[in-house]
Amino acid sequence: MSRIGNKPIAIPDGVEIKIDGNKINVKGKNGELNREINPQIVAEIKDKELIVSKAKQTKETEALHGLTRTLIANMVEGVSQGFKKQLEINGVGYTAAKQGKTLVLNIGYSHKVNFDEPDGIKIEVPSANTIIISGADKRLVGQLAADIRAKRPPEPYKGKGIKYVDEHIRRKEGKAGKVSG
Repeated sequence: MSRIGNKPIAIPDGVEIKIDGNKINVKGKNGELNREINPQIVAEIKDKELIVSKAKQTKETEALHGLTRTLIANMVEGVSQGFKKQLEINGVGYTAAKQGKTLVLNIGYSHKVNFDEPDGIKIEVPSANTIIISGADKRLVGQLAADIRAKRPPEPYKGKGIKYVDEHIRRKEGKAGKVSG
């Protein structure tokens, strides 16, 4: 039994939801998101709330019930408030800059690493060592942040690399010096 799937999704003011069979369209101030849900899951709107229920009781629908509800709730939150990931760059000479719609990273390689800004995602560089990724689609924001971090993940000895702002890096002690005796 999915407890998450049974919770209704509150529809905030300024958010418009259209349900066409198993296609859901959510429109708000931050954009428009579409998703196709499994035909065994039913979504309906009742008094400013969206309710997700199962058409039949099978093992597959049990698994999809909570997932579908969470995905739709993320769509509603994304178009109304948006999602944001903040990355921090640590290391001597490691910098980030924005050139037009391209993020240019100088992270210790012989070349610069470029990331193009996808549709619906906004990349900001308030300082040379801070990157802010924001957008309506939670999956796209998280995936872009993970792709940028993967280019130079933080290493445990000096902490150099790209990390999330709220991420804690477990530091390791360097190798002990040779004892002469």
